[in-house]
Amino acid sequence: MTHSDADATASPLSFVRRVLVQAWRDLLSVYYANTPIWRLFKSAGLLFFGFFCWSASSLVLSYGIEWTILEFVRAYGFVLILWGPLTHAVIVPLVIRLRRTAERPIVRTIARNGSKINISIFLTIVLILGTAPISPMVLDFQSPLGNDSGTDVNPDLVCSKSSGEIDCHLSDSTGIDSVVVTSGDREIERVEETPYEFTIREADLEETVGQAEFVVELRDEDGETLRRYRRYVSSVPEA
Repeated sequence: MTHSDADATASPLSFVRRVLVQAWRDLLSVYYANTPIWRLFKSAGLLFFGFFCWSASSLVLSYGIEWTILEFVRAYGFVLILWGPLTHAVIVPLVIRLRRTAERPIVRTIARNGSKINISIFLTIVLILGTAPISPMVLDFQSPLGNDSGTDVNPDLVCSKSSGEIDCHLSDSTGIDSVVVTSGDREIERVEETPYEFTIREADLEETVGQAEFVVELRDEDGETLRRYRRYVSSVPEA
């Protein structure tokens, strides 16, 4: 039986398996490509892809779309910005060198499994940060919404925390009729008089994937939202 006859009679499962095996080998060949230009291409590509995942997921989250998967996409992008270039500029060349020169059995074992160890550490960090985000990875987008009156309402929301309480105020109250503070599905504060200062307790805030947060909405006299701010407790500075 010729090779073409064998391909014709092979089961679809065997064909798919061969395709996947070949794709994996091609991926490994790119992963371990160690010339300077390849290291540069891979590092730069992962850097930009990580930044895209991080910023895009943060932007979507800032609009109140609380999908758990977005928390992990954000963590993936944030870690990839650092881990991608580190992997292909430092770790992969080191693993290749150790595979050729290592003499101790334990070092050879680590070198043979270097890529698996590296990916395992990377995914572990992503899972940890996706579950419990840290302040540097939380991008704070302020999303302007539609405003029929045409008024440009864009004050700064300034907050600080101390002793379990968060104090906030606006830099300008022009065009604002009320300020509503929510956390999760609950309204926890409403201010209807200038200067629109308010204090909330951290204990009253709900958590989203391990991160306590609150949303501040600026509304006009018709109750329409002029602007919305999302704040994570971890990103609020100490007073």
